Amino acid sequence: MLSDKLTPFINRYNELSKLLSSPDIASDIKRMTDLSKEQSSLLDIVEKAKEYKTLLEDIASTKEMLSDSEMFEMAKEELKELEPQKPLLEEEIKLLLLPKDPNDDRNIIVELRAGAGGDEAAIFVGDLFDAYTRYAELRDWKVELISTSPSDAGGYKELIALIKGEQVYSRLKYEGGTHRVQRVPATESQGRVHTSAITVAVMPEVDDVEIDISENDLKVDVMRSSGCGGQSVNTTDSAVRITHLPTGIVVTNQDQKSQHKNREKAMKVLKARLYDLEMQEAQAKDSQARSAQVGTGDRSGRIRTYNYPQNRISDHRIGLTLYRLNEIMNGGLLDEIVEPLIADHQAKIVEAAGL
Repeated sequence: MLSDKLTPFINRYNELSKLLSSPDIASDIKRMTDLSKEQSSLLDIVEKAKEYKTLLEDIASTKEMLSDSEMFEMAKEELKELEPQKPLLEEEIKLLLLPKDPNDDRNIIVELRAGAGGDEAAIFVGDLFDAYTRYAELRDWKVELISTSPSDAGGYKELIALIKGEQVYSRLKYEGGTHRVQRVPATESQGRVHTSAITVAVMPEVDDVEIDISENDLKVDVMRSSGCGGQSVNTTDSAVRITHLPTGIVVTNQDQKSQHKNREKAMKVLKARLYDLEMQEAQAKDSQARSAQVGTGDRSGRIRTYNYPQNRISDHRIGLTLYRLNEIMNGGLLDEIVEPLIADHQAKIVEAAGL
């Protein structure tokens, strides 16, 4: 029974309350902080558990009243109000019982790269990043560019950014994969629709203590920066390329005038990529969930299609199609896609958990 699964949460919450009132714990700041965080994480499920227990007791006592002829009609009316609340409350509780992704509260590093389609793909990198930026503004998140590789025709061959705020990873982790765009390029005189693709990788930002990198594992090259970036960019050896020798991961940054700042940002990206690699390896043992995270940049393995002539956006993972592409992109209204993706993910976990 669902109520049996809730009992351990209530017991643990009560146990934590006793521990937190103990003088021994009060003198240990770290332990008190850890226990307080644990208790806080249990609060929602405990409150719903108590509400559910009260509802079951109310339903049971009201059903007993049905045997009393004088109370029958009143009891029947009360049950009409009480019983529909039960399945709704059970669904809320099932979601609270789901194991939480430990990365959901993290900031993210997002990488967008142009794939098939040349200039059009590069332009769409900029368009999709603009949509992410508008979405971030709506949610009071902060966006910081880490590195960019502009395209000659506009847009970006590659763009890497840090997005900071509440629950960023939990909402944008579904963006990883190949995004296909269909539209008429501005340079197309015949009005023909072109198809291009870009890849998006979404990685949790990690703290220094979480990823231990030995200096002996790094090959650091400094070089003269190329491209636009201010008068001094091309006159000093400020660009940094870091190669992580054990994995072969290479990160380059040249956006800052300071070599130190370029190295700092490159290391931030490297740590995120290494952490992401660890996650992929761990999940690959029991799941193929991340198989579409980053494709080759061609038109296969797509997760979403943006069809501008039809004003249509389609997410192929859940069969969602909306004819609001312009509104979603221009207004940053990504919740119209994110919410159904979250709901689908939760439904699959509930089913797998047998709740």
